[in-house]
Amino acid sequence: MKVVAFNRTQQGTGASRRLRNAGQTPGIIYGGTEAPALIALDGNALYHALKKEAFHGSVLDLEIDGKTQQVLLRDFQMHAFKQLVLHADFQRVDTSKPIHTKVTLHFVNAEISPAVKLSSAVISHVLNEVEVSCLPGQLPEFIEVDLSKLEAGQSIHTGDLVLPEGVTALTHGQNLTVVTSSIPRGAAAAADAAE
Repeated sequence: MKVVAFNRTQQGTGASRRLRNAGQTPGIIYGGTEAPALIALDGNALYHALKKEAFHGSVLDLEIDGKTQQVLLRDFQMHAFKQLVLHADFQRVDTSKPIHTKVTLHFVNAEISPAVKLSSAVISHVLNEVEVSCLPGQLPEFIEVDLSKLEAGQSIHTGDLVLPEGVTALTHGQNLTVVTSSIPRGAAAAADAAE
């Protein structure tokens, strides 16, 4: 995705307030060999871009004064009740060095899972995203979690995930639980009574 930004020279609360009143959002780019740079972005375009999942989970092409650099969205602050982005942080990425970032999980085939169809189990999502390490060019937009073979009482862990080539899950030695399926207490009691 492409993002257009402008250099800004003034910083501080007053300067940021003036930028927001003019419809722009202050931001910063850091990382890499260059010094951190203050930028301003179109506030409305940024607000709508943040609604797209791909904006959060992919390497962005940030253009400033005709020069393009690859960045990751690292953080952003929203106004408490207005549709307004207060600030955005971007990190430069080097295409030859691995990056660490979080990738969203997409859960598919829950409705055809044996846990749901045969046992009326409840599927609980424990994790919604997983931290990964990969080269910027291999960063997936999302990771799919297939629930079609999930039985009642079973769970899926990070070790069971099918990751794209070159992508490694960072779990710090733990096999974290991603999804669990359990039969509700009332349904289990009713099944015992029926037997």
